[in-house]
Amino acid sequence: MMIQTDPFRDLDTLFSRLSNRQQPNGGVMPMDAFRRGSDVWVHIDLPGVKAESLDITIERNVLTIAAERNWQRQETDQSYFGERYRGAFRRQIQLGDGLDLHHLEADLHDGVLTIRIPVAEQAKPRKVEVGQHRNTAPDAIEATAAGAA
Repeated sequence: MMIQTDPFRDLDTLFSRLSNRQQPNGGVMPMDAFRRGSDVWVHIDLPGVKAESLDITIERNVLTIAAERNWQRQETDQSYFGERYRGAFRRQIQLGDGLDLHHLEADLHDGVLTIRIPVAEQAKPRKVEVGQHRNTAPDAIEATAAGAA
């Protein structure tokens, strides 16, 4: 039902951490995605991101989450560490056809973006009843030849 669109993301994250550089895609958005009952749930960690800075769009079954986290240092600040990412975050998730994208819901609470996507009715498992058929072959027709003596 969901496909990650960036197969090299984990490698890029590893190399970024080893080289101690900022990621070009705007940092990491750790995500969990799972199906529970009739819904697909996505949880994305976005600590320090305000709801008004979130932009969630769907286009051609691609869910795009964009966010921004900023803070400004003052001129008198003396920096000891600078590990937290500031700036834009962006993540795209390829969604399958079996989801009802018109009823998607999103909520941000305690730094976690929660997205609920219902599974479309046509994608839900259903039971198929097996009926018993009676023999419906037509009855035999008796015929006699006309003019037989």
